Amino acid sequence: MEVFWEYAKAFLVGGALCAVGQVLIDYTRLTPARILVSYVVAGVILGALGIYQPLVDFAGAGASVPLTGFGNLLAKGVREAVARDGALGILSGGLTAAAPGITAAIVFGLVIALIFKPKDKS
Repeated sequence: MEVFWEYAKAFLVGGALCAVGQVLIDYTRLTPARILVSYVVAGVILGALGIYQPLVDFAGAGASVPLTGFGNLLAKGVREAVARDGALGILSGGLTAAAPGITAAIVFGLVIALIFKPKDKS
């Protein structure tokens, strides 16, 4: 029964984050690209202030997988690198922390592009 609650919390928090994004797409003049960037920036700010980590601890993948989780990961990486390397960590920490996810996205994108034939929208 405990596993059910873990999944339910992840679903509800992740769903709420996605629902907010959908509301922004439907009822504002913001482009999807601006909303995506806003989510990452919000994750960085909330992560830097230490507000986002309790949400990740509560919801698990429901909070760490969306774009706000990527922003939180960047902030966490910078914080750890600054503590270890000083001011140089500001430039290297975020990319070092996010490197596995970025690499996976590039590799899987390449594999899919090689398997399937891309077509124009027309």
